[in-house]
Formats: sequence, C-alpha cells, structure tokens
Amino acid sequence: MLRDLAFRLLPLRCVVCAMQRGMPQISLCKQCEADFFSADRSRCERCAISMSAAHAGGQRLCGQCLGEPPHFDATTTLAEYVSPIDGMVKALKFTARLDLAAFFGRLLALRVLAQSTSERKTIVVAVPLAFERARRRGFNQSHHIARVFASASDKRLAADRLLRIRHTPPQQTLALKERRRNVRGAFAVEGDVDGQSVFVVDDVMTTGSTLDEIARVLKRAGAAHVHNLIVARTP
Repeated sequence: MLRDLAFRLLPLRCVVCAMQRGMPQISLCKQCEADFFSADRSRCERCAISMSAAHAGGQRLCGQCLGEPPHFDATTTLAEYVSPIDGMVKALKFTARLDLAAFFGRLLALRVLAQSTSERKTIVVAVPLAFERARRRGFNQSHHIARVFASASDKRLAADRLLRIRHTPPQQTLALKERRRNVRGAFAVEGDVDGQSVFVVDDVMTTGSTLDEIARVLKRAGAAHVHNLIVARTP
C-alpha cells in the first residue's frame, strides 16, 4: 500500500537507471529507451532475431525462418537478453518484482499499438509454467505481463485458454532438436480460438521451440494468426 501511494505521489523514476524521470505512461527515460529498448533494431519479423542492417537489407525474414518457417506468424520483442535486461527478467522471476511485470506489459502495449493492428478478434494468452516451477515460484511471470498488456492495449486476456498438460524438464541445457522433442505434446487449447488472432506472451525467447509448439497447437485448434510478445530475445 505504501509503495502504491509513493508511486502516485512521487515523480516516476526510470526503472533501468533510477536517475532520470520516466516518460509519460511508462517509467523509462528516453536515454535508456534508446540504449536498451529501441524499436529501431533490424529484426526478423517472424522470430525477432537481430539482423545486421547489411544482412537485413530489404529482407524481412531471417534465413532460418525462410528455410524452415515456424508455426507462429510474428514476434515482437522489447530488447536483447543482455545486461541490464537479463537482470531485470531474473529479478521478476526469482524475487517477485511484479512492478517489472507491469513495466514490461505497458511497454509491450505501447510497442504493439504503434504497429498496424489486425481486424480479427484478438485474445491474449500467457505461456503456462511447468507444474513444479509454478508450485515452487508461486506465480507465473508471463501471466502478470500478459494481464497488464491486455489491460493497457484493451484486449481480452483468456487466462485459461492455453494449458500445459505435460511436465517438461527445463529447456536451458537442451540442444535444439531435444528442445523440440521436450515440448512436443506439452500444451493444449481449451475453448474456442477458431478464426481468432492470438497474442502469446512470454518473458524470454531463445530457440523459439516452446513458442513454436504453442503456435502449432493454437493453429490446429483453428487460430488464424499467432503473434508472440516477449520481453527479451537472446542474440
């Protein structure tokens, strides 16, 4: 309660540097936005991997997505998974810094609203945690980001539409093919997504195996378009 009161009464400081005042609607100063959250970086529009300006040219897709297109249609990311962004993500996940979830959700909303929007009926889902991690952590950071994003962008959060139906070991130590096998059949869709556009919210995207499997399941259930919204993309 005291923290909420302080946020209302005191000028909002930048969530990254804590020195400058944040811009309206978001606790981020212009310098830190330019340094860490720039929307101008050349990226593959499908998987959001960073591409050099020379490599990108007029091309909108990376070689991987051209050669082996994933099931999802687009990915929007806020930043690279490097310092200080990696520390912010870890602080959210492991020390319950839910104020950072609110920051990420609002910034994703601003980023998406600046893009062209689809006329399709749109819902927002969060990547579900594995059962043991959810029990141990006590919250799903992606759900908190998704909830703020949905509210800030005036879209509907469908909290129970995407389910994790099989426990999977952590992906971090697995090779690409092992990651794909690990998440195969781990998710299910409950309820109607037929003809809908789905925003899938997660904190970090590495190989995209989890998000690809989720998109596969959503498309099989009838979703027309799947757009990933992530905080950080590994280089």
